[in-house]
Amino acid sequence: MSHRGSIMALPGGISEWSAADGAQLEKKHFLHLEDEAELPEFLLIGTGKQITFVEEDVRAYLRSLGISSDFMDTGAAVRTYNVMLSEDRSVGAALVAVE
Repeated sequence: MSHRGSIMALPGGISEWSAADGAQLEKKHFLHLEDEAELPEFLLIGTGKQITFVEEDVRAYLRSLGISSDFMDTGAAVRTYNVMLSEDRSVGAALVAVE
């Protein structure tokens, strides 16, 4: 499977994600999670080539949905996502594209 651009991988499937810059992530980039039938317990957020820390309101919003999150560079997020999937953990990934 191949995708171009930023993606979000959730239990319900993989979709395009509107985030283009990890340094600009806001709560609005995650609002569509409320429409998902099944949310992961843990969401790995890949912020691009480098790790970028986001505002507390984003982390608080994810916690309000019952989602634990971790922010890291996209490469690390992909690797961690694959490991957690292989362990049958409830995990999702929001990955800012690395061009």
